[in-house]
Amino acid sequence: MFSLTSRFAKAVLVCVTLLCGAAYAADSAPQLDYPADYRNWIFLTSGLDMTYSGEQMAGHHMFDNVFVNPEAYKAFQATGRWPDKTILVKEVRGGQTKGSINRGGTYQQVGVMALEVHAKDEKRFPGQWAFFVFGDAKPAAAIPKEAQCYACHGSHGAVDNTFVQFYPTLMPIAESKKTLAAGYLKDESAAQK
Repeated sequence: MFSLTSRFAKAVLVCVTLLCGAAYAADSAPQLDYPADYRNWIFLTSGLDMTYSGEQMAGHHMFDNVFVNPEAYKAFQATGRWPDKTILVKEVRGGQTKGSINRGGTYQQVGVMALEVHAKDEKRFPGQWAFFVFGDAKPAAAIPKEAQCYACHGSHGAVDNTFVQFYPTLMPIAESKKTLAAGYLKDESAAQK
């Protein structure tokens, strides 16, 4: 079962929530049940200390593990697009350098620090996609559409408001199906200069 146990984990959840601007009335937002079986879904990628603002958390390492529901993965393989009812889960874990026989590098800690979900539901969510942050295994309310995460994903997501550019097994599919977003292509062109 998922739970936040340390003060640091709770601070991370607060930071994630604030970055996405999640000050809102939970009772008026769409709800999503906690995806309890997400660890049995398709693993897409893992990132270490990724940031979009350029600021790092001093003295702490963070891993992001991304999973997608199998039905959505299969559809993406066929079309290069995410179908309705896609659920992407980003599991955030702390990084640790000292432990057991490890003498170099960073590995993932046991406890989950935060769980962020990006879900597509064409009928329930304005704009088809919504973000959720889970602090425990209870249902979560959608982060409001005014939050920065929606604009960032809309402007920079490689495919359908998602950061497929960080999913190494899916980028070749998106490239071959020609489903890459104009904003992403613009970002890539600017990065090459």
